[in-house]
Amino acid sequence: MNICFIIDKWESLNPAEDSSLRLIHEAVVRGHNVGITYPNNLTIRHGIAYGFIHKIIKQDKYSASFPIFHSKLKFSEQMLPLAGFDAIFLRQDPPLDPIMLNFLDSVKDDTFIVNDIDGLRKANNKLYPASFHDPKGDIIPITHVSKSKDFLKKVIEESEHDKMILKPLDGFGGSGVIVIETRAKQNINSLLDFYISGKNTESNYVILQEFVEGAEKGDTRVLMLNGEAIGAYKRVPGDDDMRSNMKVGASAHKHVMTKKEKLICKKVGPKLVADGLYFVGLDIISGKLIEINVVSPGGITRINKFNRVKIQKQVIDFIENVIHTKELAINKKRAFKRLIEDA
Repeated sequence: MNICFIIDKWESLNPAEDSSLRLIHEAVVRGHNVGITYPNNLTIRHGIAYGFIHKIIKQDKYSASFPIFHSKLKFSEQMLPLAGFDAIFLRQDPPLDPIMLNFLDSVKDDTFIVNDIDGLRKANNKLYPASFHDPKGDIIPITHVSKSKDFLKKVIEESEHDKMILKPLDGFGGSGVIVIETRAKQNINSLLDFYISGKNTESNYVILQEFVEGAEKGDTRVLMLNGEAIGAYKRVPGDDDMRSNMKVGASAHKHVMTKKEKLICKKVGPKLVADGLYFVGLDIISGKLIEINVVSPGGITRINKFNRVKIQKQVIDFIENVIHTKELAINKKRAFKRLIEDA
């Protein structure tokens, strides 16, 4: 099987923690042809989409140590047609490059892309939860998205709660997430000016969200595969930060999913699969779904450590099964066509 991983720069990966590296390692250990490329390494020639691919040179044996695997791996760089890959695994940190998605549009009917291109466009990390039917706010916190300063001020003024969450629409890794005091009116104007205007001439969309009590105790990151939860762990903020993101100093802890967390997974799983979002990370706080990470969900390393499993095996198993099923269907169609032609 031929698999291409679209990732951030190879040199920037943290071998001790990176989830993408675990997936790549599992694929090459199984003997698959694996290449990596970057979003700006795609091109079109004679109407065909290509990538400047760093193809992993096969070895008789690969180190089980991820730092050694990362440092010793050798590549050959070639321009290869994207449609020649059975699967393309998109593992680039958000925000997504829309030009890259346009390149991938040309091969989405020939190649299994994780996650589906149309699903990725639909599932902007922070807007997507609003598409789930939850009129009473049982599993999703009340959320407002706007670039209208007057509207957002009105929402804050009318809030019955002392706190709300303010964050940029296109942030990731906890960047820009702050708690605002709804009664601190002297600060609201300047905060909204900063988040909406920023350094650009164009205004930016921001998210204003109900503050979920218990956020200071951390959140649960759940990894979903083909609509099912395959592992979870707890992320607890540091002493001087309310954010639970590992990139800003949160700590990871073993976690057993609650009934409410399992219910959330059961409710959102079918829609994720219907939208072609097969490998996804859910962030849950106190029984409320805060974010759905569809681009490059992390957590494989920590779940593996806490539960003594290898999540990457399940993910590559899934991809192999999808490709095998597609090949069976193609071979069956060819056989039927031959029967008709020979009749």
